[in-house]
Amino acid sequence: MKIFLIGFMGSGKTHWGRIWARESKMEFFDLDSIIEAQERKTIDAIFNENGETYFRETESETLKTFTEKDNCIIASGGGTPCFHDNMQWMNENGVTVYLKATPEQVMARVKDEKHKRPLLNKLDDDEILLFISQKIKEREPFYSQAHIILPVEELNTESFEKIINS
Repeated sequence: MKIFLIGFMGSGKTHWGRIWARESKMEFFDLDSIIEAQERKTIDAIFNENGETYFRETESETLKTFTEKDNCIIASGGGTPCFHDNMQWMNENGVTVYLKATPEQVMARVKDEKHKRPLLNKLDDDEILLFISQKIKEREPFYSQAHIILPVEELNTESFEKIINS
């Protein structure tokens, strides 16, 4: 089984992915961390130095290296499903799970670490909430194609049972 966790930044993809992988004895991968290691730069630096187009191409290429992997959980980046037919590819190559968060839930989780978030680091709190709301609305058509949708307020260690029993 290969599971792709998708959702907006701050929805808990890495947090829950690590927990569920550990509990189920699966391997865990964080797509952004893999890209940072390959590029020897932070995601923020990649965006600033190479631009979003370069990042999205690199992200898609890195995602597709998981074709032969199995028994793993992969936390995608928040925008991963929205570019280069990545959502279709993930749906064809594993089980996609959308960790669905409201703009207010995301805001509460990311506002103190906005310096690490290239899409947020130059915005004030009101602008961040507006940006998050707009981006979630824009990305929802991609996110909603997931095999399983789990609201973040319902996530817990037992949530993984819903995924593997679906």
